[in-house]
Amino acid sequence: MGGVRKEEEPKGRIGKIMNSPCLRQASKTCLHGCCAAPFLAPPPPQKPKSSTTNNKVTIFRYDFTLATAASLCCYPNSQFTNHESLPSLHESYAYFIKAYPQYSQTDQADYIRAHEYHHLNLSKHVCLDYIGHGLFSFSQLQKHYQTPSIASSSSSSPPPPPPPTIPQSLNAPEPFFFDISYKSVNLHTQVLYGGQESEFEFEMKKRIMSYMNISEVDYTLILTANQSSAFKILADSYPFQNNPNLLSVYDYKNEAVDVMAESCKKRRGRVMSAEFSWPNMRIHTSKLRRNIGKRKKIRKRPGLFVFPLQSRVTGVRYSYQWMSVAQENGWHVLLDACALGPKDMETLGLSLFKPDFLICSFFKVFGENPSGFGCLFVKKSSASVLKDSSVASSIGIVSLVASSIPSQLVVEKSSDKEVSIKRKAHTFSEIEELERDSESDQSENWESYESGKSSGIECRGLDHADELGLVLISRRARYLINWLVNALMSLRHPHYSEYGHQLVKIYGPNIKFDRGPSLAFNVFDWKGEKIEPSIVQKLADRHNISLSYGILDHIWFSDKHQEEKETKSETCRSEVEGAHVSVVTAALGFLTNFEDIYRLWAFVSRFLDADFVEKERWRYMALNQRTVEV
Repeated sequence: MGGVRKEEEPKGRIGKIMNSPCLRQASKTCLHGCCAAPFLAPPPPQKPKSSTTNNKVTIFRYDFTLATAASLCCYPNSQFTNHESLPSLHESYAYFIKAYPQYSQTDQADYIRAHEYHHLNLSKHVCLDYIGHGLFSFSQLQKHYQTPSIASSSSSSPPPPPPPTIPQSLNAPEPFFFDISYKSVNLHTQVLYGGQESEFEFEMKKRIMSYMNISEVDYTLILTANQSSAFKILADSYPFQNNPNLLSVYDYKNEAVDVMAESCKKRRGRVMSAEFSWPNMRIHTSKLRRNIGKRKKIRKRPGLFVFPLQSRVTGVRYSYQWMSVAQENGWHVLLDACALGPKDMETLGLSLFKPDFLICSFFKVFGENPSGFGCLFVKKSSASVLKDSSVASSIGIVSLVASSIPSQLVVEKSSDKEVSIKRKAHTFSEIEELERDSESDQSENWESYESGKSSGIECRGLDHADELGLVLISRRARYLINWLVNALMSLRHPHYSEYGHQLVKIYGPNIKFDRGPSLAFNVFDWKGEKIEPSIVQKLADRHNISLSYGILDHIWFSDKHQEEKETKSETCRSEVEGAHVSVVTAALGFLTNFEDIYRLWAFVSRFLDADFVEKERWRYMALNQRTVEV
């Protein structure tokens, strides 16, 4: 096959993998990988039994690594130097299924995608830029906006009608499913005494807490405009005067955390961050432990520990034990769950280490409507630590108001068990504060409807995740993300042996059983020069693939990598000091399928053509009759 190389298996490879520290750590985690992050518990007292179990886990994960290496072609560790030499989608899927036969057991997700999110297949749009949890399905949105002409076409010999789609009214000012109304209320007061809420908001909160596996007895849910608002509201109400330290664990530049850091600095607090070893982006553990508890000043007056269980950029997963260490040293813990996958909140660790605060976000429809809201969960036993803040009462906390009553959100019992579609015309801005009389009308309508309805709000997006479950979603994501990593790493420039320049550089874990379903990478030309992530993103968008880009931050270079620090790090327009690296990012969800990641692989392989970027520039000029910077 032209453009394909077979890489020889180096001697001693098996021994190196078997003795890998990654596998030693993985041997302490759940065999089935259903936990979102390693839970490093003490080994059981029976050493022989524990040793046997660890060996089985190690062998299992080693077999997984071998299977991944052979998932692209007929022989392992294949290399591709020409985009035309890539196997077809059909051939690649056959190799994929051969390497991961259990993937076929996740076909229920494909069924849901085909029937509830069919716009993804019709538009051939690959969505790898969504973070959060989807509330509703596309079919719920579409069902309401099906026009009568499409539904009742009766021409004798017409051409096949196009699939029903959402009309241009999607751009109308009226919100879909719900609207948000800003409230002028203090976080401390809202947590302690609550506030007036509509039946719609009450049902939505109840559904979210059930989905997140969070007890209403232990936590209070506050709705915010978005993720950044949740971080800012909490920061403005947290007593940094008494607990003057803010310690975060992010390997990328996060605007929401930056907002929290600014609030801390204004009250003369101290902002610290974990550091991450280049290039695998693992936590520099000794420094983080020192920041958490070994310094005398910090031990006496700790503060707020902001911790994500995994990086939404690099896919690195972190141990739950960091929360335990922080709590033992007197820190209040904020768990950032925005990057967690569906049902990851059901893992064992979260039932043992209950954080004081938790933040996550929800959007309306995957691949169609990314608008939504943020959620701030406050543990009731920790609510007393919050202080009144005039800043926190100015903006950020919101209420949900149903835009259509009961619309496609409400299920009624009927003979054919179909969703009842009713609509009442209202026009609200997505962000304006609703007038009281409008809220009163909505409340009255809900009360009158509630007396006759038989069941609550239907959030099919959440229902689908509940239906699939943690194990199936985790298994599916594991196969797809590791295949994608292996596929991208197989792309080499034609003169790689001479110049040593790979096409793609992965930041964070490479092939790893328990890595997260997100990926950070960069594309390099044949001379070894990086192609700007913004250019890669724009070109991907032209190929109907949605990617994101971010900035790796808080990077620690060992003496071994000091030379790379000078060449790889970049100057970032930020007040934060240190090394920064801009990257392309891709995030996989439970609706992502094999064709999506194959298309990303095929797109990136086009950069093996040294003139690809310039050809795309001229192509764009020819189609649009104007010059546009790529």
